Amino acid sequence: MAAEVGRIVCVTGAGGFVGSWLVKHLLSKNYTVHGTVRNPMDEKYAHLKNLEKASENLKLFKADLLDYESLRAAIGGCDGVFHTASPVPPSSVPNPEVELIEPAVNGTLNVLKACWEVNVKKVVYVSSVAAVAVIPNYPQDRPLDETFWSDQELCRSNNEWYCLSKTKAESEAWEFSKRNGINFLSVCPTLVAGPMLQKTINASSLVLIKLLKEGYEELENKSRLIVDVRDLAEALILVYEKPEANGRYICTSHEIKSKELVEILKKYYPDYNYPKKFIESKGAYSATSQKLQELGWSYRPLEETLVDAVENYAVNGLLSWD
Repeated sequence: MAAEVGRIVCVTGAGGFVGSWLVKHLLSKNYTVHGTVRNPMDEKYAHLKNLEKASENLKLFKADLLDYESLRAAIGGCDGVFHTASPVPPSSVPNPEVELIEPAVNGTLNVLKACWEVNVKKVVYVSSVAAVAVIPNYPQDRPLDETFWSDQELCRSNNEWYCLSKTKAESEAWEFSKRNGINFLSVCPTLVAGPMLQKTINASSLVLIKLLKEGYEELENKSRLIVDVRDLAEALILVYEKPEANGRYICTSHEIKSKELVEILKKYYPDYNYPKKFIESKGAYSATSQKLQELGWSYRPLEETLVDAVENYAVNGLLSWD
């Protein structure tokens, strides 16, 4: 364990898809975890309380990203913070500036202000490849790496509000951290897949669930970049623990076309309602997690991720037709 980081950490958005797995992995490594959730008494967070070592080492805090004092209470006494919480929009957002961008930016800045005030040693922020990949004149000769930033005006003109929210939030977080001397790192995952610990469906899991049961007449055969949620959790802890970790890290494992993805799923689960036809897609991009792998990160096979995810969805009744 590196000398400059400690074993008491806060995880914002602890009840979410990524947050839940991160809490599980941290507890398994004997961390003490402060988890922020909307309401610790809500049954939807029972899965966190049932994790191994949770009774001794997990404390849930009622907190809201836009309520600074609630965040400060949760972060107080912590050596490190993992900021996973971020608004994810439904398909349409009537007022994206108010409903999506302001909460993402101001919530992240509130977390960082609290970290600065209580002298947190290290902050790991879960950004997204959405903050990397929306660029004009995409270079065809190489994959995207951490030096790329999504163009905010292009995001706005394309109505890509989630991409804009992640780009603005990460960009302003970097500025605040550099200005105030915070040891800050960001991890930018691609599409996150794998089994869920929480019972409510999250946006990235819904992508796979729809492939299994939606029965699309035709679907764009676009390239998908996928990382397992468990591998992402390990990546977040790795950059926290490694003293040499610095800057941004893209976190992705597998690049695969939609049609190939469906073929793998069909091999194991032939009876679901898969897309009937695929149409070719333009404008694909690729990305590399070489920087993260050089830090010591590795990932599991894609088939393991897909099988574990589908088995989990089936057990939770998410693949039945109703």
